[in-house]
Amino acid sequence: MIENKWLEQSITSEDIYYFHEGTSHFSHHFLGAHPVVEDGVKGYRFTVWAPNAIKVGLAHDRNGYHGLDESDLLYKIPDSGLWTRFFPEIKEGIFYKYHIISPQGESLLRADPYAFHAEVRPATASITADIEGYVWHDAAWRRKQKEPYNKPLHIYEMHFGTWKQKDDMSFYTYREMAELLIPYLHEMSYTHVEFMPLSEHPYDLSWGYQNTGYFAPTSRYGTPKDLMFLIDQLHQAGIGVILDWVPAHFARDAHGLRMFDGTPLYEYADPLKSDKPGWGTLSFDYSKPEVRSFLISNAIYWMEKYHIDGLRIDAVTSMLRLDFEKNEGQYALNEFGGVQNLEAIDFIKQLNTTIYRYYPNALMMAEESSAWPGVTSPVFADGLGFNYKWNMGWMNDTLEYFKTDFHDRPNKHNLLTFPVVYAQADNHLLPLSHDEVVHGKKSLLDKMPGSYEQKFAGLRTLLGYFMTFPGKKLLFMGGEFGQFIEWKDEEPLDWFLLDYESHRKLHAYSKALNELYIREKGLWELDHSGEGYEWISADDHSQSVISYLRKGKKPGDTLIVVINLQPVARQNYRIGIARPGSYTEIFNSDYKEFGGEGQHVNNEIRTEKTSWHGQQNSLVLTLPPLSVVILKKTTRGRVKADAKPVDLKSETAQDKKKAVKPKKRQTKKALQDVPIV
Repeated sequence: MIENKWLEQSITSEDIYYFHEGTSHFSHHFLGAHPVVEDGVKGYRFTVWAPNAIKVGLAHDRNGYHGLDESDLLYKIPDSGLWTRFFPEIKEGIFYKYHIISPQGESLLRADPYAFHAEVRPATASITADIEGYVWHDAAWRRKQKEPYNKPLHIYEMHFGTWKQKDDMSFYTYREMAELLIPYLHEMSYTHVEFMPLSEHPYDLSWGYQNTGYFAPTSRYGTPKDLMFLIDQLHQAGIGVILDWVPAHFARDAHGLRMFDGTPLYEYADPLKSDKPGWGTLSFDYSKPEVRSFLISNAIYWMEKYHIDGLRIDAVTSMLRLDFEKNEGQYALNEFGGVQNLEAIDFIKQLNTTIYRYYPNALMMAEESSAWPGVTSPVFADGLGFNYKWNMGWMNDTLEYFKTDFHDRPNKHNLLTFPVVYAQADNHLLPLSHDEVVHGKKSLLDKMPGSYEQKFAGLRTLLGYFMTFPGKKLLFMGGEFGQFIEWKDEEPLDWFLLDYESHRKLHAYSKALNELYIREKGLWELDHSGEGYEWISADDHSQSVISYLRKGKKPGDTLIVVINLQPVARQNYRIGIARPGSYTEIFNSDYKEFGGEGQHVNNEIRTEKTSWHGQQNSLVLTLPPLSVVILKKTTRGRVKADAKPVDLKSETAQDKKKAVKPKKRQTKKALQDVPIV
């Protein structure tokens, strides 16, 4: 027992109460290892939740990782399940674990669940770290953050360790990456970067999705303050940061959360609920309030301490469904006889409600792969409360269509038209993510049918379709320049491909397409409203052509998008148009500068008084093979230079002018389909 005046200042009775209620949103402020001064003496206070342990001691590199001597034992706070002690001799940078005696008398060494830093794998100890004191310079960025719904949002998804590597195949550090990544994102006009999980994990090939240290940025790439520096620099450059976050499951490794105090503590006791056999991991027990406090605090921690702008929540479907990827006999039904995990549903609602309480403009993006209703509906309307859902249906249909041989595409035309039906069911993000270019699925470029040249034309068409379909955007690294071999999850991207003309021109195409997206309000201002999209023709399956309008709030922002998905040109192709006048081609994926033929450029075109597609007026176009053509109504005073393709004559892969990032427009919030929690 301890009676120390400093204990009540470090851990209050209120802290303990809310932790056990599941509403401690900042439990990382008192759990874990914290530098403190007690009775004028500097040291670290260690606090851990291990309610079923017989003893808990501090094992570290100075006592040979034997923590059961009297001087090393933590004291149990009565009726709390918490153990704590102040150690005056401990300084920053000490390697430590908790030495736990289980109810069965086993001697266990566990890493700190709340540790802020950890050893570089394969070592597994936690490290004392003071994460306070970093001086941030991103206040201007944070003040500018508004609701995302009526703004451009184009995310570059990347795996930190394989985007680029040094000549000796070692990793760039967080600080070193700032010098490489930020100019590239700026040049390519991405609005955000999404890092695949950076929480500490023991196995490289898990890509970070099997965590052991939820509060510790992986030490593979540096220290916590090094990561703060990278995020600070990204924000100062006007680039948002999203972190892939994994509350669905955790690794079974012995030093981690599994059987933490000798009993199922963080996981369900029932293996039918805890086991995820497909991944070899364990599910969190969302019924335990202390686990909710742990996870919700962790989500807030990344926003509070690292200024993360949002989270992509991994594997949400596996949380929602008790039968996820399980056979009969591998799962138990809920109390009402259903397969819904009622505790996980409540947890998700609590998570989103809490995040928006503190960070109302945070991005909370669900990777939800089923047709679960109301993923982005407000909690008060019985929705889950996310503000974005990955549109997995669109992704699956789209990639299935684009990998289809040309002769069979007319029979699969519905894969292009059906996604429009559910486009407004949730606030959607369109993901062309890492999961689609690994494990034998081929790269985006290699998925395309046809000859070498047709593969590049096909990928240009896919990216153009992706950029003009309703929903925010996410592209995995390498897709922008045509990584030919699927993602090699231990090696860097094949940047040498930019020495080849086809890849260099595809890269230029991606750059120009991204700039077009940022510039044109019609491509994002009404993403989540049915008013933002209108078919011109959805049923020309015989020629594999689709055409539609993308609209902004003002009529002058309307774009005409016509996509030819066959490797043959369409001469004199007529589309119906409501508004008579002149139209200018502002983008064409077939420009020579992009690797196309450049033979079918539509200059300024006037409508004809010929009824077509139910409209009084029509335009006659020439559609290049495998192409995306975008037009806009010509108005007096418009600068037509925007319609010209990028000039590559004086540019190389190594020497390109930096793109000027447009000033972001602040728009009023759309009232339709905005999640309110």
